[in-house]
Amino acid sequence: MKAKKSLLQNAIALAILGLSIPALAESTANENEITVLDKMLVIGNPANIEKISGSAQVVTKQDIRQQNYDDVNRILRKVPGVYVREEDGFGLFPSISLRGADTTRSSKVTIMEDGVMMAPAPYSAPSAYYTPTSGRMSGLEVLKGSSQIKYGPHTTGGVINYLSTFIPTKEKAYLKTTFGSFNEQRTHAYVGNTFDTSIGQIGVLIEGYQRQSDGFKTIDETADFRAGDQTGFTKKDTTIKLAWEPNTEMYQRIELKHGTSDLDANETYLGLSQADFDADPNRRYAASRFDNIKSAQQQTSLRWSLSPTDDIDIINTLYKTEFNRNWYKLNKINGDDIANIIETPGLSQDIMKGLAAGDFDVRANNRSYESQGIESVGYFRFGGQEVQHEIQAGIRLHQDSIRRFQWEDTYTQAVNGTITGVTRGTPGDAGDRFQETKALAVYLQDTIETGNWTITPGVRYELLEQRSEDPKGTLQSTGGTKNRDGKNQFSVNAYGIGAAYQFNKQWTGFSGLHTGYSTPSPRATSSGLDPETSTAFEIGARYTNLPNALAVESTFFYTAFNDLIVTDNVGGTGTGVDENFGKVNSFGLELAVQYDAGIAKQWGVSTPSFISATYTNATQVNDSKSTDAESIFSYGKAGNAVPYIPELTLSIGTGVETANWGAFITGSYVSETYTSANNVSTQTDGAGNPDARYGKTDAYFTTDVSAFYRMNKQVKLLGGVQNLLDESYVVSRQPYGARGGLPQYVYAGIEVDW
Repeated sequence: MKAKKSLLQNAIALAILGLSIPALAESTANENEITVLDKMLVIGNPANIEKISGSAQVVTKQDIRQQNYDDVNRILRKVPGVYVREEDGFGLFPSISLRGADTTRSSKVTIMEDGVMMAPAPYSAPSAYYTPTSGRMSGLEVLKGSSQIKYGPHTTGGVINYLSTFIPTKEKAYLKTTFGSFNEQRTHAYVGNTFDTSIGQIGVLIEGYQRQSDGFKTIDETADFRAGDQTGFTKKDTTIKLAWEPNTEMYQRIELKHGTSDLDANETYLGLSQADFDADPNRRYAASRFDNIKSAQQQTSLRWSLSPTDDIDIINTLYKTEFNRNWYKLNKINGDDIANIIETPGLSQDIMKGLAAGDFDVRANNRSYESQGIESVGYFRFGGQEVQHEIQAGIRLHQDSIRRFQWEDTYTQAVNGTITGVTRGTPGDAGDRFQETKALAVYLQDTIETGNWTITPGVRYELLEQRSEDPKGTLQSTGGTKNRDGKNQFSVNAYGIGAAYQFNKQWTGFSGLHTGYSTPSPRATSSGLDPETSTAFEIGARYTNLPNALAVESTFFYTAFNDLIVTDNVGGTGTGVDENFGKVNSFGLELAVQYDAGIAKQWGVSTPSFISATYTNATQVNDSKSTDAESIFSYGKAGNAVPYIPELTLSIGTGVETANWGAFITGSYVSETYTSANNVSTQTDGAGNPDARYGKTDAYFTTDVSAFYRMNKQVKLLGGVQNLLDESYVVSRQPYGARGGLPQYVYAGIEVDW
């Protein structure tokens, strides 16, 4: 069994390295760090990536550490077909889309860590107010198109799998500390080892990660408030992993993982008017000084992997996550909606800026989430010399829930901005509702290899049972309330086929046709909302020439969305309702190129370079029936562009690396986008009313540079600048008003790896 385990280690080493040419040259060093089955990865084994019948990319540990990234928005710029909508500048609350799906809070993308779903409640409330901490990861996998079969419940967008630090096979310790602008401090440390014992190999990993910053924005100060520069956050992660490979005739591995993540951020939903943004993009209004989010996440998983024979692998996973958060944020001023106030001069706006007497409400958006389940996946290989099969069969029982228990405090303000009183709300009065989903998911997929062909048909089926409890009901335009309690049961399915043909050692063509779906929340299904469905087609080619250190992948994609689900949380108040918008068509072209001239021409140094580009045309097929201010699809017209999907994204980079030092530069361009479906350039809704959420984002190009110097084999000094030219640009107008990206950020640090 030792020989088999070595092969598995080699396979997963290449899987993590993926298409990264510089990393491939270092595969021998990385093999010693990896001890898990390659089947536990989303993409599987890119040692045979030419056989994957769809577009697939891997972001490696080297990619993440090269620019000292801890912002998934910046990390994913290197991956074509991915669109990110920034919000806070630090990547705490990403909104990610794949191939034209709605970006809102990454709700249409299946987010996983080590193959376990990480959205707080993937079925009942998929909006990602929690996302795994990118800075502690050893890589990310992105799978589009063909992801519809194996992963759910949100397959219209695709899947992103975060890869946490693996238990090392030998004694290892790691420490990285950096200091940067805005008084930022970041520390990542772990120790681990695998021991040979009388009962088998025992592995252990203990890891900690902490990041804190004072923030780059400044709140307007008043007579009784002098802490305007405290707009930062603290985030702490801990991870413990234990593994056991017993001395049995049959290969087995049992791995227990427990992690925590705690966030305390003085972050706000409140943005700026366009005029105020132009004057100072890093300003915050005085009324946002009480805004703060505290959250705590715990995740536990137990995984048992076994290989009864050389042709059978079975992976069983038991998992549970809990997430609690309370985002205390400005909701109304003098009873007026904030989005209208920001662009409307007058008393309420003056109160918001601390310049007039009045009152404002701050809502405690207090919510608790739970997600748990058990999953079993089997891999069965059979066939002869002409045709080989690998049947993948999976079954998952899952339950998740969300409980909203909210209240609202009212602050009274004097003419000079001083707070003269506060009336505390009663917990539950501003929202007391519960949603739960129980789901059975099964899938079957066959990977058929015959000659130069790899053909992959598959089918997925899910049965959902949902219930919603809303004792206070929902305020209706008639002045009454509608009780939103209800139970519902429905099923969804996806099916498709992909194929890859290997023309020779360098060239591979691939294509796929798949259906997908995204399930509505329990509260939405009780109102008769239909699941979102999609039909996705892709065709592309890969060219890989390792002696010349060149890898290219180009893909044309087309996705037709039906019954597009629009969530009610654009402004975060939850006063709107989820809706079926209708149809959206999205097509485009993706290009990924990686080349290392230093390796190809044997210069004695490495010069890793890349280009990642995506052209997208995402168009609304029908008019919107909605005039709901909470929906960015309200007032939409057929032929208009889908909000927040840029027509062009481009990321390019190059560098030079020797055994002792290296320097790198990366540039990223994102074209402008409309922020609402009615495609207006001004901050007015479809009825002509002022609304800070409408308009456009800016087109922008940012540059990041980094360098390192290796003092010896274990110690490395590093530093860099993100947004080198200190560009100012609007990245979003949601939740409430114009918001800018990260300004120039300078950092330096030390990394010890032994």
